[in-house]
Amino acid sequence: MIRVTRDIVIDESDIDISFVRASGPGGQNVNKLSTAAQLRLDVGCLQLAADTLTRLQTLAGQRMTKDGVLVLHAQRFRTQERNRADAIERLLILLREAAVRPKTRRPTRPTLGSKKRRLDGKKRRSDIKAGRSARFDD
Repeated sequence: MIRVTRDIVIDESDIDISFVRASGPGGQNVNKLSTAAQLRLDVGCLQLAADTLTRLQTLAGQRMTKDGVLVLHAQRFRTQERNRADAIERLLILLREAAVRPKTRRPTRPTLGSKKRRLDGKKRRSDIKAGRSARFDD
């Protein structure tokens, strides 16, 4: 069992990790070995609250399939072990981000002093620009 947060726990048997060929650096190994990790997790197996699930879908974007399967590719490193650990770490980060409820914004009104300062600045700027115009007396 992997504990993500106080409320979210993942059973390790729900995580499916397979290895595929990676692109990028790796010398000759890139053509011979399957080092890139592909992590798949059915989000339906997790007991997530509705708002957490919605945030997870938003954060995951195209990494989440229509069936609710989260797919992460990790190919930063040249070994299977490090890519596997990287994929699991990225999964945990994603789930922790989704678990945090954003603070609701309370709309505030500008103070009387800030309104006056803004209008004074506008008046000052207007006077500067008005002074630039050439006035011709006929």
